[in-house]
Amino acid sequence: MPYFVAILEILDPEKDAQILDIHKAYLQKYIAEGKIFAKGPFTDHTGGLIIYQTNSYEEAKTLAENDPVIKENTRKMIFKQWKSTLPE
Repeated sequence: MPYFVAILEILDPEKDAQILDIHKAYLQKYIAEGKIFAKGPFTDHTGGLIIYQTNSYEEAKTLAENDPVIKENTRKMIFKQWKSTLPE
């Protein structure tokens, strides 16, 4: 199954902090469904990274675009397909 990466950069720190719990709850649903491979903040506190593992680019992009931090414009997103080079 392919991987897709969302790099999320914080645009509005105050508003972002207000919806952080909603963002985490949104992601938890897809972690439980196995559609998120990894996630976490950058150590410089400028945003975070989410690695989706879904059947298609379209599915992963839809999940990423419906994240509350994107819908509320507290973060901007770079979204790309990613290929691991580690042996399986």
